[in-house]
Amino acid sequence: MSKPFLKWAGGKTQMLTHIREYIPTELNSDINTYVEPFVGGGAVLFWILRNFSNVKNVIINDINTDLTTTYIIIRDNTNELISQLKILQKKYFTFSLDERKNYYLEIRQKFNERNNNPVIQSAYFIFLNKTCYNGLYRVNKKNEFNVPFGKYKNPKICDEKTLLTNSQNLKNVIILNDDFEKTFNYIEGKSFFYFDPPYRPLNQTSSFNTYTTDGFDDMSQTRLSGFCDNLHDENHLWLLSNSDPKNYNPDDNFFDELYSKYSIVRVNAKRSINSDGSKRGNIKELLIRNYS
Repeated sequence: MSKPFLKWAGGKTQMLTHIREYIPTELNSDINTYVEPFVGGGAVLFWILRNFSNVKNVIINDINTDLTTTYIIIRDNTNELISQLKILQKKYFTFSLDERKNYYLEIRQKFNERNNNPVIQSAYFIFLNKTCYNGLYRVNKKNEFNVPFGKYKNPKICDEKTLLTNSQNLKNVIILNDDFEKTFNYIEGKSFFYFDPPYRPLNQTSSFNTYTTDGFDDMSQTRLSGFCDNLHDENHLWLLSNSDPKNYNPDDNFFDELYSKYSIVRVNAKRSINSDGSKRGNIKELLIRNYS
């Protein structure tokens, strides 16, 4: 069964139950194009690929070049990638915990040099994802990955079965590394878009969306809403998820005003990443859509 090949902070595996409820019925009939402009870990993508065989035209995009390169390598060079991951995994498991940390830092440094061939770079990317703290992807202003070591006892660095299945499912998928609006140029006929942009921080300390050096601020959120308006005017369907500012400030109507002419529902979600354990747990997230 196809599933995400990464651990991914903010990934939608836990939210799939809610998202499934709001998938448009037209995806079973007259929609043959699916677009995900912020693909991230791909939980929704791989669920769509498993369950809607009639969707023949699939476009995914992300501004994170390391991520999209890895998707391309999985699609086109899976066996080479698996070979490299097996080498990394075998070496990693020969080490003590302290040695593993040093090895992690060594691979992180090589990754940040960014002078490796794409297969090696993608293997480093997956290795770091499986061994870093909480599956975070975070870079500094120099575009250096800076997430600390994760201390996991038995991380599955090379998930061969998942990679091979993903490769088959991605064979005909168009993979872009561009601004989200560029996905519009690749659609055919009536399309369904699922948007999972970097979430708007709920407070000043919840800034785990430092996902690329460009960031994604309120101006970007507003530009995205304009893109959604354009899609609506062109008769395309879309579903969007984001944080609910009302978790911390009941008077914050940012998204309620931005998407006032569309359907907004608040669903339960679990937040597991916070340096303060008391701030983890159930919160509300938004699902916004332009169809009934």
